[in-house]
Order: sequence, then C-alpha cells, then structure tokens
Amino acid sequence: MLSGLGRTMTLVAQRLDIDGDWQRVSPKYVWIVIVGSLVAAVISAAVVAFVWYLGDWAWWGWLLVAAWAIGYAAQLVFAPRRARAIGYRMREDDLVVRRGIAWLRFVAVPYGRMQLIDVTRGPISRALGLSDLRFVTASASSNVAIPGLPAESADELRDRLIALAETRRAGL
Repeated sequence: MLSGLGRTMTLVAQRLDIDGDWQRVSPKYVWIVIVGSLVAAVISAAVVAFVWYLGDWAWWGWLLVAAWAIGYAAQLVFAPRRARAIGYRMREDDLVVRRGIAWLRFVAVPYGRMQLIDVTRGPISRALGLSDLRFVTASASSNVAIPGLPAESADELRDRLIALAETRRAGL
C-alpha cells in the first residue's frame, strides 16, 4: 500500500508517462553550463573584490569569500548532472519538457498552442554545434526551452513541431 506522497507520485508518473523514452540534450551542453558558471564566478568575484576594497572587512569577510567559492565550486560539480536532467518527449498531443535535479519541472506544451518556435545559437553554442529551441505559446507566462540540441536535430524538431502545430491549431 502506497503512502499519500507515493500514490501522488505514481499518478503523476502515469499521467506524464515519466518512465518512457526521453530524448536528452547533447553531452556537449555541459561545457556551456560550465562556461556560464565560470563567467558568473569571475564577474561576482570582481564585485566581491571591489566591495572588499572599498569596505573595511573584518574576519567575517573571509567567511563570505569562502561561502562564495564553495557555492561556485558546487555549481561546477553539479553542472554535468543538471545538463543530463534536461530532456523532452513528444507525445500524441503535446511535447513534455523535463528539467531539474532537486526541483523537477515538467512542462507539457500542447502542439495546438505553439505560436512560435525559435532556434537560437549563441557564440559558445555555435562553436560546439548546438542550438536552443524556445517556444512561445498562447500563455504569456510560458518560458519553455530545450537547450543544448545538436543544430541539425534542433532544425528538424522545429520543422516537425511547426507541422504538428499547424494541423492542431486550438482556436487562436
């Protein structure tokens, strides 16, 4: 017999078909996450150094720097796991996007609600041959993206989703 939380998770797993075959992002996407973390670390280190220079920090300043360093080190350690946690699955009526480690997020985007499907390639992504696929839906608050797809796969998926969206427009 399942507890309340276990029963709820089982129902969610059945409804979203979580245990099915998920498409993963490219393993190269880890490098984009790492470079982004390193850039943020350098910028925040400059801010911390500037504030330290202006202020007269006592011993607790070293604690702040240590906490900052541990935080960014943890970010780099978890970068590969965060990249592997991103996936998508095409179902009959919608596309489900999954991301997150501790806080899992599943977003189901009905094909008929897709208004714009955008492929973007930043400088690092372009160097690695990767693309991000972003969706604009009828909802103003939707922020759905699949990062780290190989460029050819992103273009093919975009074309496939556009074709599905055109056949299933939902009163827009």
